[in-house]
Amino acid sequence: MPDLKLKDLRYLVAVADTRHFGRAAERCFVSQPTLSAQLKKLEDYLGVQLIERHPRHIALTDAGEQVVARARRMLEAAEEVLALARTHRDPLGGRLRVALLPTIGPYLLPQIAAAIRKALPRLTLLLYEFQTTVMLQKLHSAEIDLGILALPIELDGLACRELYEEPFQVALPAEHRLAKRATLRLEDLQAESLLLLEEGHCLRDQALALCSRAGAHENQDYRATSLETLRQMVATGAGVTLLPQLASRGVYGAARGVAIRPLSRPVPVRRIGAVWRSSTARRAAIDALCTVVAQALAGPRRATAS
Repeated sequence: MPDLKLKDLRYLVAVADTRHFGRAAERCFVSQPTLSAQLKKLEDYLGVQLIERHPRHIALTDAGEQVVARARRMLEAAEEVLALARTHRDPLGGRLRVALLPTIGPYLLPQIAAAIRKALPRLTLLLYEFQTTVMLQKLHSAEIDLGILALPIELDGLACRELYEEPFQVALPAEHRLAKRATLRLEDLQAESLLLLEEGHCLRDQALALCSRAGAHENQDYRATSLETLRQMVATGAGVTLLPQLASRGVYGAARGVAIRPLSRPVPVRRIGAVWRSSTARRAAIDALCTVVAQALAGPRRATAS
């Protein structure tokens, strides 16, 4: 009888994630007939049906759901074995899969890229963008090694390290009456039309919580998919918004039609941190990368592990 193959478990997990044989095959870089045939062989080997095949959709059986849950843990363990071997060969070399929030990546990476290349020349970063929920799922399934996101989060088997705090600033239409002021208070936004990101972005929740206390109300007619869309909406005069400081610097702070103003003390901030699996074999590379980021963004202040 043939042994249980990790490859077949990857196929099964891909089907569970996509609920589609074609998309699962693309994700696994095989043809759909190959993937389907291997999964049928897996069912024959286990002696139980794992997948319900319907003309327009597929679903997992109860047994399939249970097998998938265990398959994820097996695949994670296998990846950790490979990572452990790579780490012993060169702790600060090889590939490190890093995911960032869409509201962090485009603004943080230009600030740290040169410092990372200088401090960690043998480390190759594979970069991804995910929202928080998807990022945590991919961390647990060992599809990525490290996530950079807004804190706090529910750790649940993960470890984290705060990297830096990022103040919020107000983005206003350039001709707005408040744009004449050097600094603003949150209370100044009372009764203003607040522009926010769409559901699923943690930055939306943070901005809404802050501005709601000040009496600002969300403009329900607009929901942006990115900070750049949000910035353009402000430029049209549709309302005001809060932007993280990194998204307000340089060319971003000089966007036509938009005025950026700092908030007076106490300045509201968002905490940005790194999150990884507690069992990871890439801890040396993760610690080194986190230190580079923390030093680049916070100067002499050192972030602490938790």
